[in-house]
Amino acid sequence: MNIDERIWDKLFKIKTTGRDDSKADYYNYPYEPTPYGVLERLGNSGWIKKKDVILDYGCGKGRVSFFLSYQTRAKAIGLDYDERMYEMALENKKTALSGNRVSFKLGSAEDFEVPTMVTRCYFFNPFSVEILKKVMARITDSYYQEPREILLIFYYPSEEYISYLMTQDNVEFVDEIDCTDLYAYEDEREKILIFQLVY
Repeated sequence: MNIDERIWDKLFKIKTTGRDDSKADYYNYPYEPTPYGVLERLGNSGWIKKKDVILDYGCGKGRVSFFLSYQTRAKAIGLDYDERMYEMALENKKTALSGNRVSFKLGSAEDFEVPTMVTRCYFFNPFSVEILKKVMARITDSYYQEPREILLIFYYPSEEYISYLMTQDNVEFVDEIDCTDLYAYEDEREKILIFQLVY
């Protein structure tokens, strides 16, 4: 566990460190929080504004929602299928600096009806590409109910995710935020890819 991560948690009055694979399986991947350095870079990128509503898929203990809502003043919805993680996120909400702009939902991503106010969707490889396809259908349904700009934000994207996204006619690549310099090791997956839903 990186000491910097604990310091950030303390500043935000939350507890989100540590990996958890107790409920992981072939389709749903372990909880691993997005590093704060990456979130800071995303928050400073200009892609998320105060008027936006972020939907964090596989939110775990809520770090992404709390940080981005604090830094950008956007509202955030965290979604997780794991009841234990959901309860931890709710505990964090009681003390978090930006808790009043954050809500959490318990449920499966593929069954979750995307609220029509959502404009940004965040993914840190929470599930398999099979589930991602169903989630994309849900996001598309929400877009048709209320046409608007929807950005899809992928941190540390898998090759399967990228291959799938690049073949979708209704998805357009708009930006890459390089995060490789945040770490001593070289890893080309240390980046944030941003796509836009287009029709």
